[in-house]
Amino acid sequence: MTFISDANAYLRRYNHDFHKVGRVLKIQYLVNICPQTFGTSPGWQSEAVAVPQSLAAPLILDENFNIDRKVVEKREAWIETLDTSAPSHQVGLIHLHPKVFADYPRLDIIHENAVWQQKFRMVNTAHTKLRSEVRGGGKKPHPQKGLGRARHGSIRSPLWVGGGRAHGPRAFTTQFYMLPFAKRIRGLTSTLSAKFSQDDLKIVENLDLPSDEAGYLEKLCEERCWGPSVLFVDDTDLMPRNITIATDTIQHVNLMPVYGLNVHSMLKHETLVLTVSAARRIEERLLYHLNRPDFYKMNNERFKK
Repeated sequence: MTFISDANAYLRRYNHDFHKVGRVLKIQYLVNICPQTFGTSPGWQSEAVAVPQSLAAPLILDENFNIDRKVVEKREAWIETLDTSAPSHQVGLIHLHPKVFADYPRLDIIHENAVWQQKFRMVNTAHTKLRSEVRGGGKKPHPQKGLGRARHGSIRSPLWVGGGRAHGPRAFTTQFYMLPFAKRIRGLTSTLSAKFSQDDLKIVENLDLPSDEAGYLEKLCEERCWGPSVLFVDDTDLMPRNITIATDTIQHVNLMPVYGLNVHSMLKHETLVLTVSAARRIEERLLYHLNRPDFYKMNNERFKK
């Protein structure tokens, strides 16, 4: 009885913040408890703990992951909102799969992915001429025999000064090579896990901003301590209007669809912000590839240019 009275007094005092209290403490389960008998009574209802209609939605986005709970536990993350006028920026919890967001971060695989992404954009433009491309040198410089000199057929031979270059660099050559499929997938899971363990991965409801001003988004990132660079990821490439306009003039805040997520972009930005739908899509695709029978057999052969 004392506990119920204290709870009612607490809610009367902080009635303006009931939405937050109801989400965090789940006070809605106390509305049918009778203070006289400490039992449930359908007819008894307290006005102080009346549950608003907004709390009818599920507070925890749970997933029935097929994992061994004795070995590893599923991870939990706050679901935040981008509306600064809300009573609390934390509006719920989401359960994340440990194989995607709690994998052991292989720094060597992350480094291989980063180097691979840097090199496949590089094109070698250095160019040297062969002996047939150098101007002149058509006539034989001296007779083949009789003078005691070495045999030469052209003054543009690589043996001569001003001649062509043997086995020199030729434009345009690429440094592209195909990284094995397993390392590409493990690179994504390792980077996501490292971001999550460092508290640099945030989950939001959606990317709906109440304002299209760039100052609003910069102030939001500063209040949330998201760092100087932020990457927003959604499950579609059609982003909301306000956040598209707000990020247009901010070079260190970028938008990306979920199918373009890569290791280089996650390392380049200090904070990674995923929508709930994007997080579920990432889990779906990565778990599919991690559990496929030919996971370690794909793209193991060296790429032939």
